[in-house]
Amino acid sequence: MPSSCHGNAGVCLVLGGARSGKSLFAERQIEATGLSACYIATAEARDAEMAERIRQHRRRRGDVWTTVEEPLYLADALDNATSPGRAVLVDCLTIWLANVMAAGHSPERDIDGLLHVLGKAAGQVVLVSNEVGMGIVPENALARKFRDEAGTMHQRIGAIAGRVIFVTAGLPLVLKGPPPDILTQAAEPEGKGQDTHR
Repeated sequence: MPSSCHGNAGVCLVLGGARSGKSLFAERQIEATGLSACYIATAEARDAEMAERIRQHRRRRGDVWTTVEEPLYLADALDNATSPGRAVLVDCLTIWLANVMAAGHSPERDIDGLLHVLGKAAGQVVLVSNEVGMGIVPENALARKFRDEAGTMHQRIGAIAGRVIFVTAGLPLVLKGPPPDILTQAAEPEGKGQDTHR
């Protein structure tokens, strides 16, 4: 579904699969701006595995980030967090979408609200999301609906974002917009140099 919202060059959508390196790439992109950094977390520590993932992400970011935890009302949290001197990272959209659907909200309405905020957001906004539509067709109807809603959400946000990047195996591929300044160093594993301009 096309978005009626205006585009925003300050918005970047970072897509990738599980453990693809998308979150680390997004964090480095935020840090490279030199702006005050804010992290909006949509995940909740509902089990030991998720609690450990959250702990690892917090440790990696350190104390220089402001953290906002908002699993459901993302548009409001983002609206409050953005400003001209700030860079905001949202991680991640697909967990937020799952929360929206589990709460019985209308995904389309909540995505509309998010797009409205993104269209007018000041500063820099980087949104991380899982690409869930590249595997086998899910067996149950709810999983298929989630996959379809996620695909539509990505298309709508990608349409207004100034930059869209797909990350796989730790390597970023720019799908839309200019490559970020940190692309080369973000694509290199620690301690190793790689030529990523291929």
